[in-house]
Amino acid sequence: ENLVTSAVHPDKDVDGLHPLNCAKLVTAQTHGGSVKMNWKDLKSIPFHIACTPQGCIELLDRSGVEIEGKRAVIIGRSNLVGMPVSLLLNHRNATITIVHSRTLSASSVVQSADIVIAAVGRAKMVKPTWLKEGAVVIDVGINSVDAPDTKKGYRLVGDVDFEECEGKCEKITPVPGGVGPMT
Repeated sequence: ENLVTSAVHPDKDVDGLHPLNCAKLVTAQTHGGSVKMNWKDLKSIPFHIACTPQGCIELLDRSGVEIEGKRAVIIGRSNLVGMPVSLLLNHRNATITIVHSRTLSASSVVQSADIVIAAVGRAKMVKPTWLKEGAVVIDVGINSVDAPDTKKGYRLVGDVDFEECEGKCEKITPVPGGVGPMT
């Protein structure tokens, strides 16, 4: 994987996966004397960041969700979504927690979140009991589940059980039709 991502020049790496672009996202503005970056204007950032994490931040901003000071839980730690979105939220002064396959009592960790970003690839994993009342949920997951009654024999669902969770959330993205078309 590193061999392939390193083969693309960092300036042409629009997915933000080149090790130099990842390093810039991690180290940006952490040392005295660094150029101060405006994390509220992602277009001004002088390196590539993966589009889905940028899109998640854009969704929060355009929906009027305040990020600073909020507890954000990211479910999933991939290099494409989980890690970059956690760093972007951190740069926007959210308190972040990453939940992954080895997290003990994942549901109780997620219950503390004001903002939940699910990007784990498990159909309908997040249930209403995982969420606190009024949480803002961005479902990045896209999973196919059997649906013999449909023409294709399957349907797409997210990592969050949308129908069950919708009433508990202040805002929630559907799958399909939420994050996918935006990015």
